[in-house]
Amino acid sequence: MISVELFVLIFAILFVIVLISSAVRILYEYERGVVFRLGRFAGVKGPGLRFIIPLVDRLIKVSLRTVAMDVAPQDIITKDNVSVKVNAVLYFRVVDADKALIEIENYNYATSQLAQTTLRSVLGQSELDDLLAHRDKINQDLQQILDRQTDAWGVKVSNVEVKHIDLPVEMQRAMARQAEAERERRSKVIHAEGEFQASKRLSEAAKIISSEAGALQLRFLQTLTEIAAEKNSTILFPLPLELVKPFLGKLPKAE
Repeated sequence: MISVELFVLIFAILFVIVLISSAVRILYEYERGVVFRLGRFAGVKGPGLRFIIPLVDRLIKVSLRTVAMDVAPQDIITKDNVSVKVNAVLYFRVVDADKALIEIENYNYATSQLAQTTLRSVLGQSELDDLLAHRDKINQDLQQILDRQTDAWGVKVSNVEVKHIDLPVEMQRAMARQAEAERERRSKVIHAEGEFQASKRLSEAAKIISSEAGALQLRFLQTLTEIAAEKNSTILFPLPLELVKPFLGKLPKAE
């Protein structure tokens, strides 16, 4: 049987081991340890091997890494009374570990709820066209509002991105018709501009041909060359008098 002295010795060794293990904490580079001594804030410890007073101190680890949080889809009515469903992603991190534990009970949950309400508020003040065309500005406004409100919690919101905007089917069809009409309008404008430029060029060419006596004849001969290249068996073309007048002048006059 084990003697009382040996039992006491084993118990004392085990007690010392448990005491030392409870007094030693290892913090990673991305962690900070908030120490509470008898319930009161006693300081923040950095990464490495740290010691606390057993049964007196309590150390809570807080991660300083950036968290990517999905904001649940929100049903929003825009300023122009269009019902849409929008979801987003939020990037934030803890910059003051003590504030994140003391000032707010659950900073992750609080930040998520604040992001949902802010998303509904900001997007509800925007029209649908602005929401689709100026998403970067809306993301920036969301980031600034959230960062300002979470600063008291020791949380830094670095970025907010609106991921998806779900439009009603009727609105999608209307936008498709609008886009098609816009493309048709641009096509007509481009075609009209091309016709206008072509008419200007033709007018300039007509002026040049009318100012030169032989220009029309050269153009006529060029047209004949192009027609002959088509390998047609029979070619009928009018013969302008201006083309044969030089030859008629050289014929001997009848006496």
